[in-house]
Order: sequence, then structure tokens, then C-alpha cells
Amino acid sequence: MPLFNYIAIDAKGEEVTGSLDAGSEAEAIGQLRHSGVYPTQVVQEGKGSLSIAKGKRKAKGRTRAKSKSREVGLFSSGKVKGKVLMIFTRQLATLIDSGLPLLRGLTVLGKQEPNPVLKRTINNLADSVQTGSTFSESLAQHPKIFNKLYVNMVKAGELGGVLELVLIRLAEYSEKAQKLKNKIIAAMVYPVIVMVIAVAIMIFLLVVIVPRFEVIFTDMLGSADQLPELTKFVINLSKNLAGNIVPIGIGLIAFIVGFKVVAATKGGRRAIDGIKLKMPLFGSVQRKSAIARFSRTLGTLVTSGVPILQALNITKETAGNVVIGDAIQDVHDAVKEGESIVNPLEASKVFPPMVISMVDVGEETGQLPEMLLKVADVYDDEVDNAVAALTAMLEPLMIVILAVVVGVIVMALFLPMVKIIQGVANKN
Repeated sequence: MPLFNYIAIDAKGEEVTGSLDAGSEAEAIGQLRHSGVYPTQVVQEGKGSLSIAKGKRKAKGRTRAKSKSREVGLFSSGKVKGKVLMIFTRQLATLIDSGLPLLRGLTVLGKQEPNPVLKRTINNLADSVQTGSTFSESLAQHPKIFNKLYVNMVKAGELGGVLELVLIRLAEYSEKAQKLKNKIIAAMVYPVIVMVIAVAIMIFLLVVIVPRFEVIFTDMLGSADQLPELTKFVINLSKNLAGNIVPIGIGLIAFIVGFKVVAATKGGRRAIDGIKLKMPLFGSVQRKSAIARFSRTLGTLVTSGVPILQALNITKETAGNVVIGDAIQDVHDAVKEGESIVNPLEASKVFPPMVISMVDVGEETGQLPEMLLKVADVYDDEVDNAVAALTAMLEPLMIVILAVVVGVIVMALFLPMVKIIQGVANKN
């Protein structure tokens, strides 16, 4: 019986190599797929060689299909930006809608894709589809690039025979999700930059400028006790900062590390996400963006034909907030028991009455997916307005904070000069 060498992808998206005995190439592929791996290359011994990516080690010796030599491929370790993935999805949808077969579409996109990670991935998808795997099975081999939402929507599109329509929905979903993410980042970046500048200016003034003025004032007044109280306060603050800058730096690093450790735990993540939703100014934006993401994800999945329970599980994993995720889990459990979606949504105290009312109407009229997408559109606009209002409010607030910090230090340095001038005038 001939010996076949192979390269395959296991369920975790890792590349495995080996060899097995089979009567033909088709039989070898069947054995591999039956063992739970997806072959990307199968070559009969002596009739060709496997194309192994640079830096990989070729498996030696005869092994059975279940004896896996696990090696992570270059394409499985990289990530692709949302915008790049969105463009690929829209292009593939256009090609399929134009009548081009899926395999031919993947081949065309693989040749023209400039992103090296996605190019390798597309070529691997084409190889996987060519060997008999479904498109959704092929996508599942690359979980770092195609998440569960993407894979399950494609699977639903394949089963319903509307793959091109599902891909268009995926592209639209990705585009809107990316826009929403950019809005949130834009709202957060401005105050962070201003606060960093304010802290940097304050540290520079306290560590560099204030000590020099202290020497001048002490020489001219003869004693530090003669300085105004505000000046004494600023000088003491300067000495404490300069003398403890290393411990402060270590403490700051320890705080950041501790925060990440706490955030990595389930309870810590839940507490942090709860605080995010209740934060002044930023909490409203966080809540509205989470509701928009929940509504759009669930609505898109259900519209594409994904079963409601499976859609709720996927939505929970992509919620981006543990508190929202817990509420979705309650909805999942209620629906599993045959209950309505509305009651657990209302009990969570996370979703506003308007959202609950619209979902209720959607359930009663049998138009839940359409209603969820309308909720998403409404809250996208709400996020726009909230971000605009937040930016308009933060700009003057940050300027005032920066002015107060610098102004206090400048005044503390100016008061002793007034006192010195008055002393000189009195002597004259």
C-alpha cells in the first residue's frame, strides 16, 4: 500500500505533519478528515514533496494520522486588522455574487492580496476547500483571524445557499463595528493625551524648575521660613517627588501589573466592567456602545439563519463586557427553557427601557432580527452624539485642569518675588 506524506490543520488551528498508508490520495484525505484534521497537502511518497513554509521542520519517519507533529504555521500565528478582513470579505462576496465559484474567488483574492498574513491564509483556505472541506470548516482552522461569529454566519450561509448575501452582511457588520470602535477610541484618546501632558509639565516644573528657585529665594530671604505657605507647599511637594521618584515609578508599574492580574480573573473583570458602565462621562458611551454591539451582533446572526441559542452564545463571547455578557447568558438560559427574551433583559438592569420595549415588539410581531438591527442603528447614532458631547465637554475641562496645575506652581514661585521686591522697596 502506498505511503502518503501530508500537512494538515487540527481543530486548534495548528499545523501537523506526518505520513500514512492508503490506497489512493482520496482515501488518504478521507482518513485524515475522519481523524479530525483538515489536510492542506497530501503527496504520495516518491511522486513529489511537501511545500513547507520557511523556518518549519519537516516531520521525519513514518507516523500514523493520529501521531501528530504539531507545528504552528506562520499564517495561524498572525492577526489581521478588521479593516483588511472587511475588504477581503466584501471582495469575496462580490466575486461569488458575480457567479464565480468559491474556490476560484479565493484563488483570485490570494494572488492580489498585499497583506502577507492574509495572503497565506487565503491560499490555505483555497487548498482546504479544494481537498473537500467546506468553507466554514476551513475558516475554523484560523480562529485568530476568523472568530466564531464569522465562522457560524458563513456556515449558516452555506446551509441556506446564500453565502454571498451572508458575506455582504459580514462586511457591513465589520465596517459598522470598526467605525464604532474608532469613535470610542477617539473619545478616550484626547483626555488621556491632555492628562499625560499635564503630568509631564507638572513633573518638569517640580523636579527641575522649583528646586532652582528655592535656592534663589533662600539666599535672598535668608530663611525658608520667610516663604509664603503656598510656596512652602510646592517646595515640599517638589522635594518629596524628587526624593521618591524611583519608588513612585515602581509603585506605578506595580499598580499596572496588579490591575492586569485582577482584570485577568473572572471576578476582577466583572468588577472592572461594572465600573466602566457606571463611570461619570465615559460610562454612558461605554453602555451605549455595548448595547449597539449586542444588538447588531445578535440581529446579524439571527438574520443570517444562525439558531437563536447559538447566536446568543456567540453574542456573549463578542460582547466585550462581562456584565453585558452575564445578561446575555441569562437571556440564553431563559430562551432555552422556552421563556421570553424580554424578562431577563429587564431583570439585568443593564438595558434601557427603550431597548426592552423594541425587543418585546419584535418578539410579538416575529420581527426580532429587524428590530435588533434598528436598535443597533439607533444606538450607533446615540454613540455619535455621546462622543461629540463628551469631546465638547472634555476640551475645556482638560484645559482648565492644565491651567490650574501650572497656575498654582507659577503663583507659588511668583509670591516670594513679590515679597522680595516689597522688602527692597521698604529698605529704600
